[in-house]
Amino acid sequence: MSDHVYKKLELVGSSPKSIEDAIRNAIETAGESVRQMRWFEVIETRGHIEDGKIAHYQVTIKVGFTIERTT
Repeated sequence: MSDHVYKKLELVGSSPKSIEDAIRNAIETAGESVRQMRWFEVIETRGHIEDGKIAHYQVTIKVGFTIERTT
């Protein structure tokens, strides 16, 4: 097993459907430009209320990804 160095990136995902969908949106969108993502942790969860009902979910996550070595 080789040594790894990781970097953490903070993202905020949102969804009108669910917390899970907000997480998925953040990770899938970041995956279009960030390589080697390995794990995530949920830091904060919040939502928007309209007319007494949940209208939107917003989740802050930290995503760990492997730093690629050049040598």
